[in-house]
Amino acid sequence: MRLPRTASGWTIAVFGLLAFLLGGLGLISPDTVLGMLGFEVVQNRAPGDYTLVYMAASSMAAVNMGIYYMLAAAVDFRPFFLWTVPFRLLTFTVFTMLVVTGAAPGKFLGVGLWEGAGALITGAALWWEARRGGRPGPRPSAAVLDSPRP
Repeated sequence: MRLPRTASGWTIAVFGLLAFLLGGLGLISPDTVLGMLGFEVVQNRAPGDYTLVYMAASSMAAVNMGIYYMLAAAVDFRPFFLWTVPFRLLTFTVFTMLVVTGAAPGKFLGVGLWEGAGALITGAALWWEARRGGRPGPRPSAAVLDSPRP
């Protein structure tokens, strides 16, 4: 896989890698992730408690999302980068409200802050790159078109 070529690409790649790794950790050790987020870790779950099923589902979603983000960064797919900004700000808002209303423990605020900070950093990188005059280097399609023909 190729490395990102832009600052915005790097912000997406880093987020993707962390989502992938934390999703993997959630699949392997859901109690570790629950503890990291400030949720109570219960040794014996009651019948009808589907916490571990939900953890597996959300962890698998994080793994997949991490892969999507890393692939988008590898091909410098800027429309994807741009769309992550408002949706990550929405995620920040929802997760922060869960903590403010007492529905989630205080440590969960870290997830919201991570999303908000990531959105702002990606947005700032995209803005800076646009002010600089676009993308560095040839686009992948241009590189193919410019290659010598046999």
